[in-house]
Amino acid sequence: MARLQYNFKSQSVGRNVNVTIVLPTDGLSFFDPSEAEQRGQNPITHPLQYCYRPGMKFQTVYVYHGGGEDDSMNIRYAALERAAQENKVMLVCPDIQFFGTDSPGGKYFTYLTEELPCVVQTLFPSSPKREDNFVMGYAMGANVALGVSILRPQLFCACLDISGGIGMTLQTSTMVEELSGDHFKKYMPSYHIAFGSPEEFPGSAYDLYPAAKRHKASGQKLTDFILVCGSKEFIRKRVEDDAARLQELEYPVTYICVEGYDHDWKTWDEYTMRGLRELLPLKREYLYV
Repeated sequence: MARLQYNFKSQSVGRNVNVTIVLPTDGLSFFDPSEAEQRGQNPITHPLQYCYRPGMKFQTVYVYHGGGEDDSMNIRYAALERAAQENKVMLVCPDIQFFGTDSPGGKYFTYLTEELPCVVQTLFPSSPKREDNFVMGYAMGANVALGVSILRPQLFCACLDISGGIGMTLQTSTMVEELSGDHFKKYMPSYHIAFGSPEEFPGSAYDLYPAAKRHKASGQKLTDFILVCGSKEFIRKRVEDDAARLQELEYPVTYICVEGYDHDWKTWDEYTMRGLRELLPLKREYLYV
């Protein structure tokens, strides 16, 4: 595996940002497998069956972290590098703040939907085709993934939302209630920086239901959604409401309730790994052009 910590000056956010990049390189040889013996490759190891080729690409999964975390958490708390190698996919793990919105705190939505894909597909071997790009996240990151996929359906083939309980939602009334209450004002003032006042929220840029309805009516290709939640999670109703609204709009959506699981890394570790191994419709092969 190759893991890179990429740091660059983001025009959208207005400061340097960190992105963790994972490339599934362990299965690649710089010489043809038929040359293994001649090249003196250790006979007790299996000859590598795939070769580096100029112009080759990888399918890419963008992985969004939870609230209060950073781009390193996905790799530190889950064995995603191994799963990326097994499934021959590239991972892009950005650092996200302000719930992935364009706000006075930084234009994170522009960063995630325009700048970062442009940078990644220019500087790294990431396939630019929609069919080769996916997004998944857990907790806050799941809601960012949900919002990005609804508002910009041209970007990702499929979205895996794991425990998405804070931030963008298809339930307008839920956001209005949260913005009106004292909890977020007291403990998470960045919520109001990201989403504005409760009076102004309906019909605003991050009110997902009207946008989802418009995109469905337009006939354009929609992102496939997989929503996962543990049966014990305190945000279960929020996730199930999002799944219900997607079903109501006739979006392609699968909902999975995991019996006995809670809002913690047991759920997120298992289902980010399962996302790469089976839930996301990956080709699980190197892309030679």
